[in-house]
Amino acid sequence: ASRLRLSGLCFFFQILNILLFAVFVRYSPESSSSLCSPQLNCSQRNQGSGFQHPRFRDVHLQVLLGFGLLVAFLGRYGPGSVVISILIVSFAIQWAILIQGFLYFFHNGKISMGARSMVSADFCTAAILISTGAVLGRVNPVQMLLLALLEVILCTLNEYILLSLMGVSDSGRSLTVHAFGAYFGLMVSRILHQPHMDKRKRDDQQDTRHQPDVFTVVGTIYLWIFWPSFTSATTVHDNAEPWAVLNTYCSLVASTIATFILSPVLYEESTPRMVQIQDATLAGAAMMGMAGEMMVTPFGSLIAGFLAGLISLLAFRFLTPFLHCRLKIQDTCGVHNVHGLPGVLGALLGTLLTLLATADAYGDRLELVFPLVAQGSRTATDQALLQLWALLLTLLLATLGGCLTGAVLKTKALRSPPDKGNLENTVLWEV
Repeated sequence: ASRLRLSGLCFFFQILNILLFAVFVRYSPESSSSLCSPQLNCSQRNQGSGFQHPRFRDVHLQVLLGFGLLVAFLGRYGPGSVVISILIVSFAIQWAILIQGFLYFFHNGKISMGARSMVSADFCTAAILISTGAVLGRVNPVQMLLLALLEVILCTLNEYILLSLMGVSDSGRSLTVHAFGAYFGLMVSRILHQPHMDKRKRDDQQDTRHQPDVFTVVGTIYLWIFWPSFTSATTVHDNAEPWAVLNTYCSLVASTIATFILSPVLYEESTPRMVQIQDATLAGAAMMGMAGEMMVTPFGSLIAGFLAGLISLLAFRFLTPFLHCRLKIQDTCGVHNVHGLPGVLGALLGTLLTLLATADAYGDRLELVFPLVAQGSRTATDQALLQLWALLLTLLLATLGGCLTGAVLKTKALRSPPDKGNLENTVLWEV
């Protein structure tokens, strides 16, 4: 029964998805921009498939290769973690298309499926992969699948409240992907904490420290190539300057330089390891999630990325041990330092830039970034307050959702057998 549990669950979910797709999902028409809900901001109204296909390709590659390969460092469990990432992506994309479709793309009783809905599903899947990084190696595949099932629903609800109901500007998903995914996963990790496993983990970590970082190198390169597309995927106006791309690149290079500066100070190595460069890349890009399409200015994005790189390294050195020892949060992949903190800081930066937004500074672009401010429906101060409230709401939903999901995953029927209590050094799949 234990051996067939994953197979049976996958069969049930796949049949359910097929039936729901058959009843509700249809191809999106070419002129799908007229079908979007009027509550959505202008960055979500244009679903032109011809313009979105390259963006979808870049985002999809990053989700599979960037996030998927970065989790393959846990000794003998490395190949298993890659397989789990493929499993999560395969299920979460289908489930996200359905859940998001009922909120965003539901018209005349049917879900319009197009390039825009696929990009949105990839965004949601990225949040799931971030959460799994906090519990990787300590939960079995069945628990991972159920985590994806519940988090897709909660992540979509959070995104709908922020982007549709509140009109928050978060094109690069500092809040809805980075912050939500990180703190959701951290709360699941806290609920699943097993005190008797701490000593065993320390004894087994010697097997993981000397693993080659080949997968990490490839994942880092893919992040460098495709992350600007991830940040700018929802800024679909090709007649406007790609501020999100430019700001993201500046943030990436500055955060990486910060790694080379601070790493020899904090650690004994004279040069940083590849995993530290990877973390700096993620932190710098997450910092530009909300503020990417705003007027950060090139030097401002350099400053923001530089601070993100420094904060990420300092958090790894000092904050991670505190979370583990004091709060009993085992953060396997360090998602709090490379997604959570930069996501929160990026949201605060976006709030500050929103407060300073004026028609003189933005010109015609104000309607693209802050449509309600441009139309006079709200002031820049009101918009900034909503951006700040969105941060607090995201943290609240992620915390409550993570606690609920952790309680579900902790049930006796879903726990791993005693001999696999520490999955990090267990071979789940032969490759």
